[in-house]
Amino acid sequence: MRVVIPAAGIGKRLRPHTHTVPKVLLRLAGKPMLGHIMDLLDGFDISEIVFVIGYKSELVKQYLQQNYSQYNLKFIYQQKRLGLGHAIYSTGVSDEDTLIILGDTIFRADLSRVIESGKNSIGVAEVEDPRRFGVVQLDKDGKVSRLVEKPAHPPTNLAVVGVYYLKDYDLLGRALNQIISENIKSSGEYQLTDALQLMVDEGIEFSTFPIVKWLDCGKPETMLETQKVLLNENSQEVNIPGSIIIPPVYVSPNTQVENSVLGPYVDIASGCRIKNCVLSNAIIGEDAVVENAVLQKSIVGNEVVYCLRPVEINLGDGSQIISS
Repeated sequence: MRVVIPAAGIGKRLRPHTHTVPKVLLRLAGKPMLGHIMDLLDGFDISEIVFVIGYKSELVKQYLQQNYSQYNLKFIYQQKRLGLGHAIYSTGVSDEDTLIILGDTIFRADLSRVIESGKNSIGVAEVEDPRRFGVVQLDKDGKVSRLVEKPAHPPTNLAVVGVYYLKDYDLLGRALNQIISENIKSSGEYQLTDALQLMVDEGIEFSTFPIVKWLDCGKPETMLETQKVLLNENSQEVNIPGSIIIPPVYVSPNTQVENSVLGPYVDIASGCRIKNCVLSNAIIGEDAVVENAVLQKSIVGNEVVYCLRPVEINLGDGSQIISS
C-alpha cells in the first residue's frame, strides 16, 4: 500500500506560531501533529509514503527523516497552492492501493478494516454545520452518490474528514487530470471532491467509513481541546520533586521544572525551564523559559522567554482585584 500525505499548508489561523513553523509541525501532547498522524500507520505494510510539501518544506523533511526513517519517504514540492486536488495530482500516477490522509487531520478510525475491505472508501463524520466542509450524499444502498465541496445548502451532514482509501487510484489520477486540463474549479481551487465526483459519475463505487474521533487543529483553541483528548489517551506518570503535577500532562525528560503546579492538560517540550509557575491547559514550546507566571489556555512558542516579577501585595478585608 502507498500512503499520500498533503502537508504543504501554511496555517494562517494559527499565526503567530506558523510564522516560523509549518502547521503540521506545531506541537501538542508530546509531538508535532504530523507525528500523531504518522503513528497511525504503525503496523501496516507500506511501500512508500509520499508527502506533498511547500511552506517551510525543509523543516518538514528534516523532522520526518529524523523520526520516521524506517519508512520509504518521498517528497513532492508543490510550487503553487492550487487546492487539494492539485496536491494529490502532483504525486503522480500509481496502480497501488493508496491511503490519503491530510497532514493536519488527527483522527481515530478502524483503518485495518477499511484496508482489508479492498474497496474505495471515504472517511466521514456527522457535523453540526456541514457548510464548512465537503459533504457526501448516499444512495439507498449506502454508496456515495454525490460529493459537494462546502455547499451553501448541504444535502446531508456527513462531512468528508480528510481520509480516503483508493483501490482504484489510477482512475483517480485520470479524474484529477481531467479537472485540471479542463480547469474545473470550486471556490477557485482544484478540489479532490470534484475528481471523486467524476469517478462516481463514471460508475466507480465508493463506500464510507466512520471517523470515531475527528480532532481539529485549525485554531489555537481547538488545538488545546485536541491536546486534552490526546493526553487523556496517553497519559504518562510524571513526578517532579518540589512541584505538584495534576495529570494528564507530558513533560519532556530534559526540562527543568521548579516550584510549580503543572496540569491538567499541559505539554512541555524539551529544553524548557519552568519556575514558580501555575500552568493548565497549555503548550510550552522547545527551549522556552517561563517564570513567575499563571497561564491557562495558552500556547507558548519555541525559545520564548516569559519571565514576570514576583508581586508583593498588602490587601485589607473586603478588597477585590479582578483580572479579565
